Amino acid sequence: MTTQNVTDPALGPAGQALLRQGLGAKAVLDTLLAGTADPAYRQASVIDRYGQVAWHSGAQALPLAAVAAGPACLALGNLLADEGVPQAMLDAFLGDAALPLAERLLRGLEAGLAAGGETDDEHAAGLHVAQTYDWPVVDLRVDWHEAPITELRRLWTLYAPQQAAYESRARTPAEAPAF
Repeated sequence: MTTQNVTDPALGPAGQALLRQGLGAKAVLDTLLAGTADPAYRQASVIDRYGQVAWHSGAQALPLAAVAAGPACLALGNLLADEGVPQAMLDAFLGDAALPLAERLLRGLEAGLAAGGETDDEHAAGLHVAQTYDWPVVDLRVDWHEAPITELRRLWTLYAPQQAAYESRARTPAEAPAF
């Protein structure tokens, strides 16, 4: 579940709750759009547990807005330097399915930046990954940085070797590796 552009921050938690109830991607998106003010300004996307995707990019989304969809994944953006940016992101994400999800997502961000990124400088980047559990196993964020995607790569490089131990400490602390 993503929400961006002139965002309504309530869409994320509401979308997650609807997904937990078993609604599909299109039903979640339709419900969210019906419940937000001025959906023409919003961009939102949903991927459900079955890999179905749905997205909305309103007519008033900041230009240049574009989307690329693939198997159980999608990339969308606004203020893009080029409408091909989302496809470059998707191609990088799909490049090696054996890699961890966070790595694939970060490669997508890096490819989007290399394809031109936004028309303005990027100031923030983040990785928030919840897979097996309801809680995130990766939650890294960089705000108001000169090179946020580069800094996010640095943080991921430090955190990635610790991810399994972090999960283990949360599930079975008595058996988990020490700090």
